[in-house]
Amino acid sequence: MADTLVLIPGLACTARLYEAQISALSGDRNIVVADHAQDDSIPAIAARLLASAPERFALAGLSMGGYIAMEVMRQAPERVQRLALLDTTSRPDTPEATQDRKRLIALAEAGRYEDTFAQMWPRLVHPDRQGDEALQEVVFGMMRETGPEAYIRQQRAIMARADSRPLLPTIEIPTLVLVGENDAITPPEIAREMAEMIEWASLVVIPDSGHLSTLEQPERVSRALKAWLEEG
Repeated sequence: MADTLVLIPGLACTARLYEAQISALSGDRNIVVADHAQDDSIPAIAARLLASAPERFALAGLSMGGYIAMEVMRQAPERVQRLALLDTTSRPDTPEATQDRKRLIALAEAGRYEDTFAQMWPRLVHPDRQGDEALQEVVFGMMRETGPEAYIRQQRAIMARADSRPLLPTIEIPTLVLVGENDAITPPEIAREMAEMIEWASLVVIPDSGHLSTLEQPERVSRALKAWLEEG
């Protein structure tokens, strides 16, 4: 069992993304939430994480956090004991996704950062949760806490990320690939592709969940992470 678990949030997310998992998995295990808001490139964010992390640790990241986790595996694979890739992709940005990110960046730069919230929301959660005001307030609260400057840095980092598919066959540690069944941003077929490329990977599909599985189905995700942390 790993003594330290490092969690990496997604775009415009904070530690609140993992609030339920931190509560469920704490105890004898040290849990650290990485700072992914200071740098404008995935390699720089990964380097910052490695500079503050213990010598050996388990690593989990959701969405953008998964991109950073894969970059950590590129920079220092010997330090990672276990890897969890949640609602993410190993593929680079598509031209269409990059154009959409540039559009959202332009809104933030024009002083219309909060206008991006409603535009992102429909793709973030399961269709049945679109009207969940409590969940929406958690998500929008994280976006406000992140702020436009960090949001722009994160979007630019995501757009420039590397194709991590060549990395996956080199990963030789217990790996959890988890995805919401109705994830509209990184759907199950993308997760399945990653799991098939990693020898020691297990795939978990979370029912009744979109992209933000840790918030939408916290107990199911916590159980999957617990099993991953404790497997031999």
